[in-house]
Amino acid sequence: MATTSKKGKTNSEAYLRMYRQMVRIRTFEDNANQLYLSAKMPGLTHMYSGEEAVAVGICEALTDSDRITSTHRGHGHCVAKGANFRAMFCELLGKEEGYCRGKGGSMHIADQSHGNLGANAIVGGSMGIATGSALRAKMMGHDDVTVCFFGDGATAQGLMYEVMNMAALWSLPVIYACENNGYSEYTKTEEIAAGSITARAEAFGIEAFKVDGQDVLAVNDLTQKLVARCRKGEGPFFMELDTYRYHGHHVGDINREYYRSKAEEKDWKENRDPISRFRAMLVSEGIAAEDEIEAINAEIARDAEDAVAYALEAHYPDGSEVDMHVYAD
Repeated sequence: MATTSKKGKTNSEAYLRMYRQMVRIRTFEDNANQLYLSAKMPGLTHMYSGEEAVAVGICEALTDSDRITSTHRGHGHCVAKGANFRAMFCELLGKEEGYCRGKGGSMHIADQSHGNLGANAIVGGSMGIATGSALRAKMMGHDDVTVCFFGDGATAQGLMYEVMNMAALWSLPVIYACENNGYSEYTKTEEIAAGSITARAEAFGIEAFKVDGQDVLAVNDLTQKLVARCRKGEGPFFMELDTYRYHGHHVGDINREYYRSKAEEKDWKENRDPISRFRAMLVSEGIAAEDEIEAINAEIARDAEDAVAYALEAHYPDGSEVDMHVYAD
């Protein structure tokens, strides 16, 4: 935690916001998982628990004008970019007050009011969208930056190399953020990704960085620097963030012993949890007392509980909407 102990109290407000955002993500996921287990939510979803420092560290360095593209494991990105619980739970439950009027669901949730261009169920599917967003910014003379989130498994997709080549040639303001959680579905990353992941970006002349994805301040510090450089026309950049997902590949993946051990999961949860680590730093630095932390946690838990109750009672979209937003006028 050396990177988190130097800052002192000067950034206390920002630190508490980061802590709050990470807890909001964890709380959202706990509730989403329970909705699935109680058969109240249609379809599958993919939990982001354990990776909170990546989404928060990056999105806290962005503005609403900056864009992101997300993945099938996208709730964390959505929350970190400013989404509210009520509209998110409505979306997961297929209700008309959801961000996509209940038609996107877990894997296609979007919140363009905060620059979230949307999650994507296709592995690596949003890479072209993110690069296109960055090209739009450059052609129109805007200074916004686009961050493209994707997992280690997406590094096997050819699209990634096509868009990185274009981004490098045209110096686009895009940051490719690889969330390396150690597994591509049920297979260890080392068994599907030959060589170095960062070296793949470097082959195109793109500066690439590797960072501890469980350290929210390390992630945020690097992102702030890269975003500032992107605004000056020095992009693109590539980040590999080492992190870990606590749940299985999806909510139905509950018997994981055949591809990873319980001892491994326990070690990450007990020794490298991003929220616990950051909470300990906040207390040790005198930024927040334990009772203040507990009050924050309780407030967020209540917000989530209220949002779930609201979403369960909300209306489904009318059948007449079946072709709404399918075709452009």
